[in-house]
Amino acid sequence: MKKIVTSKTRSFHEDDLRPEYHFDYRKAKPNRFAGKSSEERVVVVLDGDIAKVFRTPESVKMVLRALIESMPIRSQSNRSSRQTKP
Repeated sequence: MKKIVTSKTRSFHEDDLRPEYHFDYRKAKPNRFAGKSSEERVVVVLDGDIAKVFRTPESVKMVLRALIESMPIRSQSNRSSRQTKP
């Protein structure tokens, strides 16, 4: 004779996750498998219509650098902060 699985038994096994977990982030370690970058990066999410035009990070960087170069420089202190890498 087969055992019949009741809804009480099934719900216990399907719902074995707690609604909330408390992690001790002081014990967290950096991901050793993640790639390390030598330069600082910022991630920006583009809207869909813009992403259709600029498909690569290089194309976005090229346009932004051209825009920065075309902007008027207000003072000498701003000039040093606007220098870009070739």
